[in-house]
Amino acid sequence: MDTKNIVVLPGDGVGPEIMQPAVNLLKAIGEVSDTRFSLKEYDFGGKSVDANGSPLSSMALEACKNADAVLLGAVGGPQYDQLPPDIRPEQGLLQLRSELATYCNLRPARLYSGMETVSTLKKQIVEKTDLVVVRELTGGLYFGEPAGIQGEKGQRIATNAMVYSETEIRRIARQAFQLAEVRRGHVTSVDKSDVVEVSGFWRQIVDETAKDYPNVQLRHILMDTAAMKLVSEPSVFDVILTSNMFGDILSDIAATLAGSIGLLPSTSLGEGTPIYEPVHGSAPDIAGQNIVNPIGMLASVAMMFRYSFNQPEVGLCIEEAIGRVLADGFGTADISPKTKVGTMELSEMIIAIVGKRLSDQNASRN
Repeated sequence: MDTKNIVVLPGDGVGPEIMQPAVNLLKAIGEVSDTRFSLKEYDFGGKSVDANGSPLSSMALEACKNADAVLLGAVGGPQYDQLPPDIRPEQGLLQLRSELATYCNLRPARLYSGMETVSTLKKQIVEKTDLVVVRELTGGLYFGEPAGIQGEKGQRIATNAMVYSETEIRRIARQAFQLAEVRRGHVTSVDKSDVVEVSGFWRQIVDETAKDYPNVQLRHILMDTAAMKLVSEPSVFDVILTSNMFGDILSDIAATLAGSIGLLPSTSLGEGTPIYEPVHGSAPDIAGQNIVNPIGMLASVAMMFRYSFNQPEVGLCIEEAIGRVLADGFGTADISPKTKVGTMELSEMIIAIVGKRLSDQNASRN
């Protein structure tokens, strides 16, 4: 038996609600496969602030560093908004990414069959959507120094620096080009080189890196134009390569194409333990009501099997189960389905299909 060590960080708001289906999915897979999962749960985000005085405890961080993968729910809530910046829940997320050196964030956005009318955009615009945002995750405006607020009240100045090294740009560009090689062979690099010097440097290094990937077509586009085209011609995108802040914005726009931000998964890869989490936030206004969409979390588990466990067939099985349930008209309220069900009910439908398919596959092999 192969055992995978996974750290579970439910976090705040709806985080625990979407984490439970992910844990249930892993247990179901473990029952019908040769892989077992050792799960260790730790407080994270606001819950860790309450328990430990910091959003990421040293014990949790050490466990993450020694794990095969990290499953993360969501962080944040209005009760933490007045805390000093260095102990807010979101700071724990930035610290985790930095400590694990997960500099490459992959955020796929594709349209499941039957979801063409769920998006707020017209069917003919979104129906061929299938893209991945490759977001640089440990540099740029969110990590640059100097940063902070200085001066007396009435004369204060706030500063955040956008900083990128050649190494940071080149390594994330390589990830985008390599991904494009196994997709449709097209990279769109997004920047603001018309007004920002850092973006001009970004474009220069991406051009240099592109020479090592002659089979991939590269084009550059400005951030504002990229945002416009995402909602007018999303099918022109294959792999979108961009900086930390721009990637944050564009991947949320891409959620509109898929029909709901609750559907989108992500993974953060790099030098340390990979992190898997849905794109959406903690949504404290709907926490505890059994209405949050669990699909983004379950699809993140699918990505974990692809990128960390080298079991793409299991990842595909999860994705197909999600597609089957959605095509049958079931879903949570955010996607206005034909048949509205709760978080756990929808999860149980998906998990049942995964378990049966994997069990049938094992039986056919034996």
